[in-house]
Amino acid sequence: MSGPDGDGVSNTLHMRMLERKVLILDTQIQELKYQIVRNEKKAADEKRRKLESKFNQKFKQQRLPAWQPILTADTVLPAFFLIGLLFVPLGAALLFFSHSVQEMELDYTDCKSVEAGVSMPCSEVIRKSNFTAECTCQVNFTITEPFKKTVYLYYGLDNFYQNHRRYVKSRDDNQLLGKDITSPSNDCNPFGMSDGKIYAPCGAIANSMFNDSLTLYDAGKDEKLKLIKTDIAWPSDRKIKFNNPPGKLNDSEAFKNTIKPPYWTKNVWELSDDPSNNGYKNEDLIVWMRSAAFPTFRKLYGKIDHSMIGFKFGFPKGRYYLEVQYRYPVDSFGGRKRMILSTTSFLGGKNNFLGIAYITVGCICLLLGIIFLIIHIKFGKRAVDQLNINQNTPYSD
Repeated sequence: MSGPDGDGVSNTLHMRMLERKVLILDTQIQELKYQIVRNEKKAADEKRRKLESKFNQKFKQQRLPAWQPILTADTVLPAFFLIGLLFVPLGAALLFFSHSVQEMELDYTDCKSVEAGVSMPCSEVIRKSNFTAECTCQVNFTITEPFKKTVYLYYGLDNFYQNHRRYVKSRDDNQLLGKDITSPSNDCNPFGMSDGKIYAPCGAIANSMFNDSLTLYDAGKDEKLKLIKTDIAWPSDRKIKFNNPPGKLNDSEAFKNTIKPPYWTKNVWELSDDPSNNGYKNEDLIVWMRSAAFPTFRKLYGKIDHSMIGFKFGFPKGRYYLEVQYRYPVDSFGGRKRMILSTTSFLGGKNNFLGIAYITVGCICLLLGIIFLIIHIKFGKRAVDQLNINQNTPYSD
């Protein structure tokens, strides 16, 4: 078809086709938008569900099954009496075992030098020499009752805060394990390195290690008593936490490029004549490196060798003296030093506090139980009477 009418019809058809295409395209766009919105909603729902599943838990929302007892005289009074009747005899047993431990303490902080021409305490001798001199002193003591069982020798320190936060951290466990002695931990500073050489061991704990030498003598025979210096540290520390580096224990192999800590008088590989008790495996070092929780503490120094004649069954009574190679200064922090001879029970050493604490708590519970029982008998009501309350129940203060 030609002419004006034919062109008009053609244009109309073309416009309708365009409109149809636009409509289809618009529909597709709307469907795409709907799909996007639906996907976003689905993703948001999934995210919310995950968050809800993470936080909407019985434990976190405190919806776990629980039982809250009703505190009545029938439940509270038996509990007080039961605790009291259990704690008092238990505390008495703990006190009995604590009192069965035999113990003797000897403070030697102010002991005087035995060297000729020196009539001052060893603490002043080493202080005046700027802690470079050694001083020997003796303290006499008497054992009036023989000690039975195995006897342990401890040293004790007062007013020494091993529990200080920075002090406790001042060590390098990798170094003590024998793994790395080439670069000390930053926790060791300022006792990590000096002039390019590493302190072995590094840190404030090792640097302040107790280094007095304690020797016991039988005054009657003037005979030195033997001490066992092994098996005095925790087995877990000896076997796991402390190991020597590979190589011979000297400054050319295992401890190459290392120096002793500033306050030490010996190198770490010279602490003992026993090769198995030397270096980082030295048990005096291991015992010292286990920090004490309180400022007054004791640490195991050795065990009496009961293979000696006369010491098979304990520590006989008699006159003895303690010889001290006095090196460890305590004046600067107002401390004291002690030597302790002690036996043990199956609960450990002497500890009266635990028994007294149990007896005290038990007595308090018994006393409170009696007081509450009297109050209940005089003023209390039965549980049935408390539950069966109605408008006819008489009021009372």
